Amino acid sequence: MVKHIILWTLKPELSDSEKQNVKAGIKAGLEGLVGKVPGLLDVKVHIDGRLDSSNADVMLDSTLESAEALKGYAQHPEHVAVANSKVRPYTVSRSCLDFEI
Repeated sequence: MVKHIILWTLKPELSDSEKQNVKAGIKAGLEGLVGKVPGLLDVKVHIDGRLDSSNADVMLDSTLESAEALKGYAQHPEHVAVANSKVRPYTVSRSCLDFEI
């Protein structure tokens, strides 16, 4: 199995209420991919409880069956649609860590 962890920082020009709406949209969109993308076993998007010591706004914690499943996830049309509509327009940075478990 593979863990796919992403940290995003939202655009600073977004108001607090816009950030809350964007985070909720990211969470709903990505968590909604389970059962639609082959090999995607679990998705949790963390948007609440951020401490002031943090330098990211949103965390994706996902589990996939394999490295091959991760490649398929990255290109899957449902995932690409969520990324292009709910994530990329509102973020300024992305960090990724993928590892086998």
